[in-house]
Amino acid sequence: MSKKRQHGGSHPDIEDLLDIRSYAVELSTAHKIHKHWHDWHQLIYATRGVMTVNTATGSWVVPSRRAVWVPAGIEHEIEMSATVSVRTLYVRTSLSNLLPERCCVVNVSPLLRELILQTVDIGMLNRTVKTHKHLIDVILDQFRTLPTIPLSLPMPADVRALRVAEMVRGNPGDAKTLDQMAKEIGASKRTIERLFQTETEMTFGKWRQQLRMLHALRLLAAGEPVTTAALEVGYDSTSAFISAFKTTLGTTPGRYYAEAQAATKQ
Repeated sequence: MSKKRQHGGSHPDIEDLLDIRSYAVELSTAHKIHKHWHDWHQLIYATRGVMTVNTATGSWVVPSRRAVWVPAGIEHEIEMSATVSVRTLYVRTSLSNLLPERCCVVNVSPLLRELILQTVDIGMLNRTVKTHKHLIDVILDQFRTLPTIPLSLPMPADVRALRVAEMVRGNPGDAKTLDQMAKEIGASKRTIERLFQTETEMTFGKWRQQLRMLHALRLLAAGEPVTTAALEVGYDSTSAFISAFKTTLGTTPGRYYAEAQAATKQ
């Protein structure tokens, strides 16, 4: 569906009685959900695989056992790397005004994981049902303390910086310097550096490193060896890539990939 609202399959009359809805689906490699938006907040959880959520302001890469929070009204599209098992909760906006106002990738605790899976098993939650009310309250408590992780890539708005960003995104391993890319689009290096700092709150170097790391996650999810992923995203040595990966995700690529493989067997 292109640039339209999705209802998640519930009948509008039934929706009026619900506070949290759920949706479960298995999506294949390279599957893409085109631009759309929802009236409800979303927590999109990947039990396996890696997905990328894109909006007009940035991208969020969601590895297995993490989730992305998408507030109501945000137009977004989703791309799959490898086979992805998706479990989504839709949350009525009136339930709480303390929920995140921006997209973010979050760690899913064992408790929240079980809450998501239990809600999926039930299908829909209604606060007028006593057992549902208790479950909703615990879910909301978990949402308010979601630990975010740095797996986002903000995009600059200025057309000159955006052109540079698209050049890098199209070829993450390209060794071109910022000076070379700036000249190609008719801007100065200093101007592009200033625009990235102002509009993404990241230096261009940090932004580029983040893009490479997020692309590497997608490659690892598709089964590429660590060495291949490192070279593909522009690292000269595997050790440098492993160090950067550990800084970002708190674990080595090999260990992360092993954990992701184990998760698919649970």
